[in-house]
Amino acid sequence: MLLIFAPEVTPRLKYTCDLIFRDTLGIDCEITTDLEMFRGAGRARLNYSETTVDGVPHIFPAGLLFERGINDQEVGVFDWEGSKAIFGTHPEYLVPFDPLAGSFYLVSRYEEYLPHIRDTHDRFDATESLAHKQHFLHKPLVNIWAMKLRDELTRHYPALSFPARKYRYISTIDIDNAYAYLEKGFMRTAGAYARSMVNLDFDDLAERTRVLAGVQKDPFDTYAFQLELQQRYHFRCIYFTLLAEYGENDKNVPPDSRKLRSLIKSLADYAEVGIHPSYGSNHSPDKLRKEVATLSRILKRDVTRSRQHFLVLKLPETYRQLIDLDITDDYTMGYAVNIGFRAGICTPFYFYDLDMERPTSLRIHPFAVMDATLKYYMKIDPSKAMDYIRPLIDEVRKVNGDFISLWHNESMSENRVWAGWRLVYEDMVAYATGKHERAGQVV
Repeated sequence: MLLIFAPEVTPRLKYTCDLIFRDTLGIDCEITTDLEMFRGAGRARLNYSETTVDGVPHIFPAGLLFERGINDQEVGVFDWEGSKAIFGTHPEYLVPFDPLAGSFYLVSRYEEYLPHIRDTHDRFDATESLAHKQHFLHKPLVNIWAMKLRDELTRHYPALSFPARKYRYISTIDIDNAYAYLEKGFMRTAGAYARSMVNLDFDDLAERTRVLAGVQKDPFDTYAFQLELQQRYHFRCIYFTLLAEYGENDKNVPPDSRKLRSLIKSLADYAEVGIHPSYGSNHSPDKLRKEVATLSRILKRDVTRSRQHFLVLKLPETYRQLIDLDITDDYTMGYAVNIGFRAGICTPFYFYDLDMERPTSLRIHPFAVMDATLKYYMKIDPSKAMDYIRPLIDEVRKVNGDFISLWHNESMSENRVWAGWRLVYEDMVAYATGKHERAGQVV
């Protein structure tokens, strides 16, 4: 048990101490405002105040955790021990910055509550983020700072024991479009044939005809390949399936398709399945409620996991909608246009509602890399993709965090635009699980 002294106990301070010490480092902590009791306590202590206590590790607070409301912040960024630090204070203290305030700023997504530019999908623009501007998006700073605090506290209190945390790999797969040609209905199929003829796309015409005739497997049906990898490399996999009525950005198989429902049930036999809230549901809580209820009926169990389609995330509204529907775990925290750590962390954390000034029951699982980010936004050739993925995995391993990837069933199809990306997924899985050999070659 770590005893922390602070001039007052605020919801922000309590949340951040739980985040760093309980959830990330695995030890309990208690906060006191009783200075005399703190001075005389014969156990591991941390002073988080402007008052000096001889012989006690001291972090000089930047002030953010004692504020109320949302205000512009002076967030200085500087190089520190091969990484970055923010909210610099005084070099003579335990660390020359306030890692608690810095962690809260990043994890609460404080900057996303401030005025900012949103992209064409009404998403926070990654280029607006402090991490992008200061070039630390590829670093899980919160975990790095937590490890440094652990080391410093252990140096002061050798008897203070921290449980070992294990690195994990979690593969998450979004099913935006379960099949390329099957189960689309007469009108959509006829329209697709007409477009292919107008565009003189004879390859698409021929392939669609072979699939519909049962001669060829649908190219987006890559589920057997996914299962084979899970059995070979032994990793956790979570599917997020779109169950929306047809719309401009919601083009999956109709939710009443028997084949789609059968697929979802079969996936649930060997993996976890969550909801992929539709693009249209962002402005319609009733749509979201219907989609969650549909998946719940298919699975015959409560739906507790979610990831937003198109990664459309607006704070705090999106997360409040999920909480209202008893979603307990969300996997949306990441950028579409950049790889890396949107919240500066690679372990789960609870969403803190800044408007309400309170922590919530919704646990956030940040992902680090998405296939579409590499291909469409960063324009990376598949032969070079692992050069970008591997360093992220290495960063997560260093702090024993969770490396979460986001892939799609169609990107494993080797179909047209996705040629070469099936191999990228397998190479990533092999490296992330520590099994680097494939076909006798080192990945």
